[in-house]
Amino acid sequence: MQHQFEIATDGPGLYEFTAAVRHWLAGQEHGLLTLLVQHTSASLLIQENADPDVQTDLQAFFRRLVPNGNDPSMVYLTHTLEGPDDMPAHIKASMMPVSLSIPVRSGRLQLGTWQGIYLFEHRDRPHDRRVAAHFLADR
Repeated sequence: MQHQFEIATDGPGLYEFTAAVRHWLAGQEHGLLTLLVQHTSASLLIQENADPDVQTDLQAFFRRLVPNGNDPSMVYLTHTLEGPDDMPAHIKASMMPVSLSIPVRSGRLQLGTWQGIYLFEHRDRPHDRRVAAHFLADR
Protein backbone atom coordinates (compact mmCIF):
# COMPACT_ATOMS: atom_id res chain seq x y z
CA MET A 1 0.00 0.00 0.00
CA GLN A 2 1.43 3.38 -1.00
CA HIS A 3 0.54 7.01 -0.39
CA GLN A 4 2.01 10.48 -0.79
CA PHE A 5 1.75 13.06 1.98
CA GLU A 6 1.70 16.72 0.95
CA ILE A 7 3.17 19.08 3.56
CA ALA A 8 3.02 22.83 3.04
CA THR A 9 5.78 24.70 4.84
CA ASP A 10 6.13 28.41 5.48
CA GLY A 11 9.89 28.48 6.01
CA PRO A 12 12.44 26.76 8.21
CA GLY A 13 11.10 24.55 10.95
CA LEU A 14 9.75 21.20 11.98
CA TYR A 15 6.33 20.26 10.66
CA GLU A 16 4.67 17.36 12.45
CA PHE A 17 2.53 15.05 10.34
CA THR A 18 2.10 12.10 12.72
CA ALA A 19 -1.70 12.47 12.80
CA ALA A 20 -1.93 12.24 9.00
CA VAL A 21 0.17 9.07 9.01
CA ARG A 22 -1.95 7.53 11.80
CA HIS A 23 -5.12 8.33 9.87
CA TRP A 24 -3.75 6.73 6.70
CA LEU A 25 -2.74 3.56 8.59
CA ALA A 26 -6.10 3.15 10.32
CA GLY A 27 -7.46 -0.35 9.82
CA GLN A 28 -4.12 -1.92 8.95
CA GLU A 29 -2.59 -4.75 10.94
CA HIS A 30 1.11 -5.46 11.52
CA GLY A 31 3.88 -4.35 9.19
CA LEU A 32 6.55 -1.82 8.39
CA LEU A 33 6.05 1.76 7.27
CA THR A 34 8.74 3.44 5.19
CA LEU A 35 8.70 7.20 4.58
CA LEU A 36 10.90 9.08 2.11
CA VAL A 37 11.03 12.86 1.62
CA GLN A 38 11.24 13.55 -2.12
CA HIS A 39 13.38 16.68 -1.84
CA THR A 40 17.09 17.36 -1.34
CA SER A 41 16.67 20.37 0.97
CA ALA A 42 14.43 18.87 3.67
CA SER A 43 14.73 15.96 6.12
CA LEU A 44 12.56 13.58 8.13
CA LEU A 45 12.90 13.17 11.87
CA ILE A 46 11.32 11.27 14.71
CA GLN A 47 11.51 13.75 17.53
CA GLU A 48 9.87 14.83 20.78
CA ASN A 49 6.41 16.28 20.24
CA ALA A 50 5.59 17.36 23.80
CA ASP A 51 7.78 20.44 24.36
CA PRO A 52 8.04 22.90 21.44
CA ASP A 53 11.35 24.14 22.89
CA VAL A 54 12.92 20.97 21.47
CA GLN A 55 12.08 22.08 17.93
CA THR A 56 13.25 25.64 18.68
CA ASP A 57 16.58 24.36 19.99
CA LEU A 58 17.07 21.96 17.05
CA GLN A 59 16.49 24.78 14.57
CA ALA A 60 18.89 27.08 16.45
CA PHE A 61 21.55 24.36 16.58
CA PHE A 62 21.43 23.63 12.85
CA ARG A 63 21.35 27.36 11.97
CA ARG A 64 24.50 27.77 14.05
CA LEU A 65 26.14 24.61 12.68
CA VAL A 66 25.33 25.46 9.04
CA PRO A 67 24.54 29.18 8.62
CA ASN A 68 23.11 30.70 5.47
CA GLY A 69 25.44 31.15 2.51
CA ASN A 70 25.69 34.92 3.05
CA ASP A 71 27.39 34.32 6.43
CA PRO A 72 31.15 35.08 6.19
CA SER A 73 31.96 31.56 7.43
CA MET A 74 30.29 30.09 4.32
CA VAL A 75 32.32 32.02 1.72
CA TYR A 76 33.67 28.72 0.31
CA LEU A 77 30.27 27.68 -1.16
CA THR A 78 30.08 27.50 -4.96
CA HIS A 79 26.43 26.39 -5.39
CA THR A 80 24.78 29.80 -4.88
CA LEU A 81 22.42 30.21 -7.86
CA GLU A 82 19.29 29.33 -5.87
CA GLY A 83 19.94 31.74 -3.01
CA PRO A 84 21.94 31.83 0.21
CA ASP A 85 19.72 29.28 1.93
CA ASP A 86 19.88 26.56 -0.74
CA MET A 87 23.31 24.97 -0.33
CA PRO A 88 23.12 25.13 3.48
CA ALA A 89 19.74 23.33 3.17
CA HIS A 90 21.41 20.58 1.11
CA ILE A 91 24.16 20.27 3.72
CA LYS A 92 21.62 19.95 6.55
CA ALA A 93 19.61 17.37 4.60
CA SER A 94 22.79 15.34 4.04
CA MET A 95 23.35 15.27 7.82
CA MET A 96 19.85 14.13 8.78
CA PRO A 97 17.64 11.27 7.67
CA VAL A 98 15.63 11.57 4.47
CA SER A 99 13.86 8.25 5.10
CA LEU A 100 12.39 6.54 8.14
CA SER A 101 11.25 2.98 8.89
CA ILE A 102 8.62 2.59 11.60
CA PRO A 103 7.11 -0.69 12.80
CA VAL A 104 3.31 -0.85 12.89
CA ARG A 105 1.40 -3.14 15.22
CA SER A 106 -2.38 -3.50 15.03
CA GLY A 107 -2.51 -0.39 12.87
CA ARG A 108 -0.57 1.71 15.41
CA LEU A 109 2.80 3.33 14.88
CA GLN A 110 5.28 1.90 17.36
CA LEU A 111 6.53 5.33 18.41
CA GLY A 112 7.52 6.19 21.95
CA THR A 113 5.24 8.23 24.21
CA TRP A 114 6.69 11.62 23.27
CA GLN A 115 7.69 10.89 19.67
CA GLY A 116 6.25 12.42 16.53
CA ILE A 117 7.10 12.32 12.82
CA TYR A 118 8.38 15.59 11.39
CA LEU A 119 9.40 17.06 8.10
CA PHE A 120 12.33 19.40 8.80
CA GLU A 121 12.19 22.26 6.29
CA HIS A 122 15.62 23.79 5.67
CA ARG A 123 14.73 26.49 3.10
CA ASP A 124 13.76 30.06 4.00
CA ARG A 125 10.70 30.40 1.80
CA PRO A 126 7.47 28.34 1.74
CA HIS A 127 7.49 25.02 -0.11
CA ASP A 128 5.06 22.24 -0.90
CA ARG A 129 6.88 19.09 0.17
CA ARG A 130 6.06 15.48 -0.69
CA VAL A 131 6.71 12.46 1.47
CA ALA A 132 6.28 9.05 -0.16
CA ALA A 133 4.89 6.35 2.13
CA HIS A 134 4.97 2.59 1.68
CA PHE A 135 3.29 0.23 4.13
CA LEU A 136 4.28 -3.41 3.84
CA ALA A 137 1.97 -5.65 5.81
CA ASP A 138 3.29 -8.80 7.51
CA ARG A 139 2.10 -11.98 5.91
